[in-house]
Amino acid sequence: MIKVGIVEDNKTLREGFETLLNRTPGFQCVCTCSTVAEALRKIPKAIPDVVLMDIQLPDATGVECTARIKELLPAVQIVIVTVYDDSERIFQALRAGACGYLLKRAQPEKIITAIQEAREGGVPMTPEIARKVIAQFRQENVAATQVENLSGREKEVLEFVMHGLGNKAIADRLGVTVAAVKWHLQHIYEKLHVHSRTEAALKFRQGRPSEN
Repeated sequence: MIKVGIVEDNKTLREGFETLLNRTPGFQCVCTCSTVAEALRKIPKAIPDVVLMDIQLPDATGVECTARIKELLPAVQIVIVTVYDDSERIFQALRAGACGYLLKRAQPEKIITAIQEAREGGVPMTPEIARKVIAQFRQENVAATQVENLSGREKEVLEFVMHGLGNKAIADRLGVTVAAVKWHLQHIYEKLHVHSRTEAALKFRQGRPSEN
């Protein structure tokens, strides 16, 4: 018997998932939650094998909830089920500890299969989500290689850029001239293949080793 918890604020969907699980042999819905607070209260007591997690919840995000649950129950497998398919949300969820990512338009049989895969150590994803994950990994690998080519001083400049400092403030912090900061930025743009401070900061953030 696979025990499943549900975190979904939409009452119709929540009840639909619950009915699907309880009518499918070998599955049991052990708790349903509509908020992060309720999930953190009920899931540690129910100890499900797998949790179906929405991202947009009333009191916090499903990403935050995923991270908290994984701290409390490292063995639980969490599958995100959401309407959002942008790469940033996908990676936030996976980094928080989710093992899979499905869209709510997935067919009921796909939900059941995903739960089974998660329970068995798999990584359930719809094909479109898997393609986004692969594309994002490729982008991060390219960014990481480009960031590695930056000098130590160029990385220092970018750290200040990421915190919103202007050229004069960066020059004061580093004890150099504004012209020197502009010179470093020009080389940074060339190495990262970008054309602005914002693009440089985003590429630097993307290519740095994860702090998690």
